[in-house]
Amino acid sequence: MDKPYGVPPDFAEHFKLMTDMITVAFQADLTRVVTFLVTREGTSRSYREIGIPDGHHPLTHHRGDPATIEKVTQINSYHVRQVAGWIEKLKSIREGDGSLLDNSMIVYGAGLSDGNRHSHEDLPTMIVGRAGGAFKPGRRIVYRKETPMSNMFLSMIDVMGVPVEHFGDATGRLEGLDLA
Repeated sequence: MDKPYGVPPDFAEHFKLMTDMITVAFQADLTRVVTFLVTREGTSRSYREIGIPDGHHPLTHHRGDPATIEKVTQINSYHVRQVAGWIEKLKSIREGDGSLLDNSMIVYGAGLSDGNRHSHEDLPTMIVGRAGGAFKPGRRIVYRKETPMSNMFLSMIDVMGVPVEHFGDATGRLEGLDLA
C-alpha cells in the first residue's frame, strides 16, 4: 500500500477521513472532546469537484454580485451536506440506549455571517445531538443580537460538568436550551 501524502484534494474525501477518525475516537471512548476546523475562512481553496474553480475566500467578497453569491451558496451547501452525512453516521451507531449522536454535542458554524462585510454577528451556528439527554434538538432559538457567543460555550461547558464561572466575554448562560 502506498503511503498517503498530504491532504486529499477532494474536500469530501478529506472531510470523511477526518470525521471517521473522530467517530472511531468517540466509539473507543478515547476522547469526548474534539475541535475540528472544517476549513479556514481565509482559504482560497477551489471546489472543482462541484464545478467551482474559483477560490472560496475571494468569492465571499462578492460585492453583491448574484452569480458570485450563488457560488458561495453552493460551497456552503456542499459543506453542510458533508456534515449531514457525518451526523447520519453518528445517528446510526448504537451506544447504550441510544446512538452515538444522542451522546454527543456537536457545534457547527462559522466565524463570519457575511464574508463580504466581515460581519461577526448573527453567526450561523447549530448544536447537534442530545448531549446525553441534556439538549432537546430540532429547534431554532434566536437570541438578542448582543448575546456573546461565549454564552453558548459557557452553557455547553455546564453540560459537560465542568464548574466554570467565566468564559471569554460571556455575560451568562443561554436561556431556553432545555438543559436536563
